Amino acid sequence: MNNWLKMVLSAAVFILAAAAAGQPVIFEKALSPRIASYDIEVKLDAETGILHGKETLYWRNASSYPVNELQFHLYQNAFRNTKSSFMKETLGSKPETKMKPKQYGFIDIESISLATGEDLKAKREFIHPDDDNAEDRTVLRVPPPKPLLPGQVITVKIEFTEKLPEPPFARSGAKKDFFFVSQWFPKTGVFVDGRWNCHQYHSHTEFFADYGVYNVKMTVPSKNLVGATGIEVSRMDNGDGTATHFYHAEDVHDFAWTTSPKFIEFKTRQNHVDIRLLLQAAHKNQAERHLEAARLAVKYFESWYGPYPYPNLTVVDPAPGAGGAGGMEYPTLITAGTLRVMPKGVRAVEMVIIHEFGHNYWYHLVGSNEFEESWLDEGINTYSEIQIVHDIYGAEGSMVDWLGLKADDLQIRRYSYLAAPNLDPVIRNGWQYYNGASYTAMSYSKPALMLITLENYLGKETMNKIMREWLARFSFQHPHTRDFITVANEVSGQNLDWFFDQALFSNAVLDYAVSSVSSKEIEKGKGYDFDYSTDKPLPKFLPLKTEESDKASPEKMYLSVVKVRRLGEFRFPVEIEMVFDDGEKLREKWDGQDIWKEFRYVKPKKLVSATVDPDKKIPLDLNWQNNTRTAEQPPLEKKKGGYLELLKFALNPQ
Repeated sequence: MNNWLKMVLSAAVFILAAAAAGQPVIFEKALSPRIASYDIEVKLDAETGILHGKETLYWRNASSYPVNELQFHLYQNAFRNTKSSFMKETLGSKPETKMKPKQYGFIDIESISLATGEDLKAKREFIHPDDDNAEDRTVLRVPPPKPLLPGQVITVKIEFTEKLPEPPFARSGAKKDFFFVSQWFPKTGVFVDGRWNCHQYHSHTEFFADYGVYNVKMTVPSKNLVGATGIEVSRMDNGDGTATHFYHAEDVHDFAWTTSPKFIEFKTRQNHVDIRLLLQAAHKNQAERHLEAARLAVKYFESWYGPYPYPNLTVVDPAPGAGGAGGMEYPTLITAGTLRVMPKGVRAVEMVIIHEFGHNYWYHLVGSNEFEESWLDEGINTYSEIQIVHDIYGAEGSMVDWLGLKADDLQIRRYSYLAAPNLDPVIRNGWQYYNGASYTAMSYSKPALMLITLENYLGKETMNKIMREWLARFSFQHPHTRDFITVANEVSGQNLDWFFDQALFSNAVLDYAVSSVSSKEIEKGKGYDFDYSTDKPLPKFLPLKTEESDKASPEKMYLSVVKVRRLGEFRFPVEIEMVFDDGEKLREKWDGQDIWKEFRYVKPKKLVSATVDPDKKIPLDLNWQNNTRTAEQPPLEKKKGGYLELLKFALNPQ
């Protein structure tokens, strides 16, 4: 029996078991391998922010290797104390006194055993595979009594207690009677290539997990509304001031939920997707903005990239003071964030909703490893966000168009890139970037600029085909960067390794500049002609014939010279536009391989200016300020401070 057949049969078992238990079946045919599935019952103590949970894990060894241990993420232990790797990286040199007791959180495993009764708690061990920080307790290793053979399913029962940090410290937490619960349950890592991929929780990393089926029952105060991954199956009033909400999700790799008595609920629909908004009362006048942004997000992503397979989407507006939970993505559930006063021309709400919904494609469908290759989610998603908001709102004021002030999403991302353009390559483990600015630049901004540059090089139609193929080929899988490059090469019909090797695997910067522009009248040369006969009397003067004077006509002629330089190590083909004083424009192409290139013209009109990349097709270009030069300006090399001065300005704009 091959692995594929084992996967199909195992998925069928899950579907039949769910049907037998009276649970809804969302998809008649499994969309994913369904390797890790969870049944969880959790009770919230709203007074203390404590969760009491019971979890049953069904994990299948989908590999061809025997598995000698299970590894679990215990993400909430990142907030246990200041000794965790997450807190060390986040707080840095800040004194511990800045952390208040209620800001800490934790997760404790009360019991862990096999469904058959074997106790596993005694053999559990905290490990720290990334940094050898013995104080970090975000990864737990648990060996089963005997190795799990390929194709076998193990059932593990876990009881846990968890405290949520207040306010939400990083994605998860509480703020008075608002709770956002994410990365909250003991969750397996991913067993791939014969080993566990189960990283510690770091300040600059997100997540990686296998797909499965979730059945989660959440008991909360009965006056509360609940939003969660998946669909609500039932709500049961317990008669003691609490109610239990049962949610079911299929073919997802995570589960998050929220609850509050102060949510106001709004509903709408786009295509086949039911959209639900849980909004704070103070923001009810912004309900339609949130709903319209969600509708547009679904509309554009389905139209441009492919179907959204899930039946619903929930958008959550975090409570005031709970900003740490805002701007995040979970399967079928996203968080936004706004202010009491948010002018319509300031499109922060719209951008965040479009961006976070996009993760339902580039992370929740295409299940890349955010620990190790964050750009495959964040960078691709930022590229999509920029293109969509430009299409909806126009490029010039896509982010801000208010009181005469305009701000472009693309330009904002360029500023982020300029903050740390060459400290790291894009491909790096998330916790190993030089600092937070470099992580942001290399995970979000540079990859987005790279993809827009590539789109302008290949054409929008080809780029759209690449993105659609990427989604279609790798949904519900765990692809890598080289897989994306393979898709780009195949769809474009070109070998683009030269581009991606520079953009992703090196810290080379792309920067082309017009270094000098000159335009001078051609004068008839003075001296002796080479054809002058020496046996004739010597005249006082003879015009010197040159190549330029041969081309000259009775009208004035000008020799114009343009020099263009490659100032960075990144090589890329560029266009140069020459503008003459009679309005004539000429376009030249240069492959950009050499350090510099010279262009010469003899014309009856003077050259006024020259511009590299006149249409701004290369947003990856480090410094747009040096792209244009006029004949009146001194050469780049003679300008005070020269290129170093320009580079200093580009990297540290005032």
